[in-house]
Amino acid sequence: MTRAAMRAAERFMQLNARLIDRHRFAFHFSGGPAAPVLTALRAYANPDGGFGNGLEPDLRGSASQPVPAQHALEILHETGATDDPAIPRLCDFLAGIAAPDGGVPFVLPTVREAPHAPWWQAADEPVGSLVPTATLAGHLHLMGVDHPWLEPATGFCWTRIDKLAEAGGYDALAVLTFLDHVPDRDRAEATFDRLRGSIKANTALDPHATGEVHFPYDFVPEPAGFGRRIYPDDVFEAHLDALVDAQREDGGWTVNFLMWTPIVSHEWRGYVTMHRLRTLRAYGRLAP
Repeated sequence: MTRAAMRAAERFMQLNARLIDRHRFAFHFSGGPAAPVLTALRAYANPDGGFGNGLEPDLRGSASQPVPAQHALEILHETGATDDPAIPRLCDFLAGIAAPDGGVPFVLPTVREAPHAPWWQAADEPVGSLVPTATLAGHLHLMGVDHPWLEPATGFCWTRIDKLAEAGGYDALAVLTFLDHVPDRDRAEATFDRLRGSIKANTALDPHATGEVHFPYDFVPEPAGFGRRIYPDDVFEAHLDALVDAQREDGGWTVNFLMWTPIVSHEWRGYVTMHRLRTLRAYGRLAP
């Protein structure tokens, strides 16, 4: 990716991205401080310790939900704020919404109180879901968090993953995050060996595939981790080439799922452009 393309990406972020993603861009690519990112993140926090208020762009309501908690942990980790006081409050929130089996629901019934994407459908009696419990638990293990909820959440994840005949799509994203960071490395290795074939089978191996698909770099945004073992080097490099080429004329990248209301297109494109740039940097694809 050339310097000119990087300047175009920066301009795209300035014109289109949310404030929090503009601060994240500055932090990662312009030597900006972490403090503005964390200040922006706090605007999405709620008194119950959770996060809402559109941190997950497809959930427009103010109520705290599990997936915005995942986004919050990602941002806290990437800025090095692993001892931030928001983390224990967030864990308390997760413990408070957890089902008896330790998992948190995909989405809570409060989703019905505000506009949201059509795929966010809550059960009347919420039950634990591998998505996002496995991602949440994986991030907490990565950050070295010690909280009473993490042990039952980890047990829930193992139980659900052991029952998976295959893993694809969003399940695979969550499972890989969990396996990459859970402390029981021998069990994680064996589980990955069992599921790696199905993850590959559910990956779009054509770099130019269309529709709502997942490409290898979606599962492996950085070289470390189990997922990189799934794809041969030539396949992965071809996908990185295609990722560079996928930058639009306006400097940003786009997403391949439904944009159900106009504002989320800008918000998601800013979010995904940040992630695409971080992936390209992780694999040495940005010009010095």
